[in-house]
Amino acid sequence: MKKILILIYIVSATGLNAQFKDFLKKQKDSLIKKEKAIVAGDKKPELTNDEVVKGLKEALTIGTNNSAALTSKLDGYNKNPRIFIPWPQEAKDMKEKLMKLGMEKKIIEFETSLNRAAEEAAKKAASVFVDAITNMSLQDGFAILKGVDTAATNYLRKTTYNPLHDKFIPVVKEAVNTVKVTSYWNPLVTTYNKIPGVKKQNPDLDEYVTNKAINGLMVLIADEEMKIRKDPLARVTDLLKKVFGH
Repeated sequence: MKKILILIYIVSATGLNAQFKDFLKKQKDSLIKKEKAIVAGDKKPELTNDEVVKGLKEALTIGTNNSAALTSKLDGYNKNPRIFIPWPQEAKDMKEKLMKLGMEKKIIEFETSLNRAAEEAAKKAASVFVDAITNMSLQDGFAILKGVDTAATNYLRKTTYNPLHDKFIPVVKEAVNTVKVTSYWNPLVTTYNKIPGVKKQNPDLDEYVTNKAINGLMVLIADEEMKIRKDPLARVTDLLKKVFGH
């Protein structure tokens, strides 16, 4: 492009007739116009803060819906080693002693019941998260957009964990009752408490499952966020394409 323009300038400066000079000028103007159009076409439309905030909320909503769908399936927690809910750490001594008494099968059944409770609770998780996302005010939307691949999930975890916990715990309590977690726990704790000299155990299973269930969902929401950021095919709406393709 630059070489053509220089050539036109040299030729037009050699004293050729006015008609030819006029032709060369039109060619030069046309080339300059095309060049400007190409440059302008390379520029992406500016994002407004409102679009960024809406895009982030949309990404988190999709992420929470997909995560809730994955975890609410049979073995959504139980067969996923990344979010599997194990025996409560505070009662690890109890587990070790019960294993020595040959109660491994009962221990596995109890751990499975914890994960079944989380899977049951996850059926209602999406609506709990949607409320939290809708009520968020992302003043630093651009910072989150340009942050690490899980910046929006981290923001969600940091700013909404307590309200999410308060809304989620009754859902977990209902799930714990539905899958009868205590019926698996009571025989274990009763046997253990009969062992001479042991410290009696009574962990808050509702609280334990609630925290583990939320953390597991956050892990999968982060996965969904990374997909949207990195994979154009995961941007299933025009807004997501605009915000995350910018």
